[in-house]
Amino acid sequence: MFIKLPKETKDGIKEEIISFFYEERDEEIGEIAAEAFLDFCLEKLGPYFYNEGVQDAIKIINERNMNAEEDLHSLKRNVSR
Repeated sequence: MFIKLPKETKDGIKEEIISFFYEERDEEIGEIAAEAFLDFCLEKLGPYFYNEGVQDAIKIINERNMNAEEDLHSLKRNVSR
C-alpha cells in the first residue's frame, strides 16, 4: 500500500465508507468490504493525491523563495563611485 494510516484513522475511514454505501447507495457492506475498498483507494488514488500535495508544496516553496529573493534585493545599498 502506498499510504500507511494509523489504525484509529483507518477504522474511522472504514466507518465513513460503510455509512456512505448505506446512505448514498442503499447498500450494506461490512468491515472487510470497507477495508478492501479503502485499500483499493489508497493504492490506486493515493498517488494522485500525494502528487498534487507535492505540487502544491513546490508552488509554496517557489513563492517563498521569490519573496526571500525580493527581500534580499531590498537590502542592497547604493554604491557611490
